[in-house]
Amino acid sequence: MKRVYIATIGAISLMITAPFMGQILGVNSLFQLESAIAQNVNKQSQMQLQLVAEKQIETQDQEGKKIKKWEALKNQQVVQPGDILRYTLRGENKSDRQLKNLTLNQPIPKQMIYVLKSVDAPQNTTITYSIDNGRSFVANPTIKVTLSDGRVETKAAPANLYTHIRLKVPSIAAKSTFQASYKTQIR
Repeated sequence: MKRVYIATIGAISLMITAPFMGQILGVNSLFQLESAIAQNVNKQSQMQLQLVAEKQIETQDQEGKKIKKWEALKNQQVVQPGDILRYTLRGENKSDRQLKNLTLNQPIPKQMIYVLKSVDAPQNTTITYSIDNGRSFVANPTIKVTLSDGRVETKAAPANLYTHIRLKVPSIAAKSTFQASYKTQIR
């Protein structure tokens, strides 16, 4: 109750004294509101990212050998359970300076299962995974499993629990590109 009373008196005092503040030397400049516009001197974005999806197609050559190739997914293309998709993340550093400590998080859609150990990224990239919707990331996700005898054992998380992939790129040189890919399977 005392706080409300003190706050009310403070607000009334401010309303009474505010009209007179402009007459006190130096106080007027403290209460003048001016707009400021933030401008981006560099008109181009530093990093341009593109995500491309491809579907794995199996064909046979003239000798009957199976050939696997990738076909770009186009609008409204149908995919079936069991189909393998490859996502390729391409980044281009368009700036004149090196970019450092770039972190890229890629969600795995709920309709898909991550294909274990399918990430293909530059050698200096740190790859971690999440099985808790992106709250935490580790190199080798694990789960606790209760065995029939009651013991609890830690095991590698199955592929269907993976929810995100995180790529940490230490640096990308000026005017250069970065590319990483990973595979998923339609549930």
